[in-house]
Amino acid sequence: MVSPVWRRVAAAAAAAATLLSSTASAQTWSACNPTVSTCPADTALGMTIDVEFTQGEVNSFVASGGAPTYGPDGATFTVAGPGNAPQLTSVFYIMFGRVEITMKCAPGAGIVSTLVLQSDDLDEIDMEWLGADGNEVQTNYFGKGQTTTYNRGQFNPAPNNQAGFVTYTIDWTADRIIWYVGGTAVRTLLFNDAAGQYPQTPMQVKFGAWSGGDSANAPGTIQWARGPTDYSKGPFSMSVKSVLVSDYSTGKAYTYGDTSGTWQSIRSDGGAINANKGQAGSVTVTASASVATQLSPSIPAGGIAPGMSTQTKSKAPTATSDTTIPDGWTMTPSGKIVPAGSSSTNRPALSSWAVWPSASSPSGPEGLTTVTTYDGRGFPTTLTMATQAKSYDSQGFVVSATRTASSSGQQTGSSSGTDSNKAAPPVNNGATGTTTVPRLAFALMAGGSLLGFCFLLL
Repeated sequence: MVSPVWRRVAAAAAAAATLLSSTASAQTWSACNPTVSTCPADTALGMTIDVEFTQGEVNSFVASGGAPTYGPDGATFTVAGPGNAPQLTSVFYIMFGRVEITMKCAPGAGIVSTLVLQSDDLDEIDMEWLGADGNEVQTNYFGKGQTTTYNRGQFNPAPNNQAGFVTYTIDWTADRIIWYVGGTAVRTLLFNDAAGQYPQTPMQVKFGAWSGGDSANAPGTIQWARGPTDYSKGPFSMSVKSVLVSDYSTGKAYTYGDTSGTWQSIRSDGGAINANKGQAGSVTVTASASVATQLSPSIPAGGIAPGMSTQTKSKAPTATSDTTIPDGWTMTPSGKIVPAGSSSTNRPALSSWAVWPSASSPSGPEGLTTVTTYDGRGFPTTLTMATQAKSYDSQGFVVSATRTASSSGQQTGSSSGTDSNKAAPPVNNGATGTTTVPRLAFALMAGGSLLGFCFLLL
């Protein structure tokens, strides 16, 4: 139902998987480069979202290179062997903005934890943490994929980044980029100091872990990552608790007005470039760090595993892609894509919902009725519930019937009865993993008149 949102991303994942199997050196590609071709529009975020991965995955970020796992530490990206490069990529773009990521970096020689902002025309802003050193971060940028020189990277202080969770921030405007470590500004790049390489086109947000020290990589990449990687000392994991993304522009989609690749050429569908510019600089700055510890050596563009960057080699598009979130769906402040008009933007787990089938709910076979609702990530879920007539035992109590819940988790459970006219909210039975539906049971009492008493079966 929602697959059209991710046609562009799905194609990227397929291309990435193909490229990852090769031994090519790290390169940055794009499925369609707007500086050389007319390309589909980019879905705009146009707002601020705050994603708590401790609550599970969200459908505004798509996995590639391996799926992260979710738990109390949020999204965990694990590298356990060659070819492991789990990554999440946003289905949306921002046109100037701020990204805050609260994360714990992966340890290990040759292991790289990354946060990358990257555009279709290969503009890029990076933060990379090498597992060989838990006290520094590499900050970097690229303009239009220009990799003939590698004089833009710096290593900046980031103490104890493997020992606990720290919030890192990239704040990006038309005039400057500021990189922060825990509220401390560690680096500032001005537009005029970028020598024509300033990133200024709509960006996707990507983060994950990979092995720069893998033997399949180019010798320069292995050296940069301070490898080689010894997988016998793993697995190596990076964890992300939350990501806050603010788009400093508004609208539904961003398009390139020409092939110049300048920010002035970017057009917004239904909004305006820099309409949210007033949010820029709202990061609380506690201090400014000293100058960079050193300039970094030769650094791969993309900041991620070879072949796991934007998509395929730049060329004219071979297929169209959707420009916006599908009609009737919207982004919530918690980063979930849900049907427009949903009553809650932070829905609880399926087992705790109160589901009330409407009178118009279609009846299925064998006295079953189906109810369509939405799970905690905004995905449609169907419940199938029994509707057959009540029957009573010799004491006048309703005989137990079975209610089947059909959903992505194939949950089943038993109820203490059924009622063809009314369904009460499901109740979670904790560790048992089952869900029961309470009913009102009517006992018939003799004594000259018929009197109904209501008992609640738990």
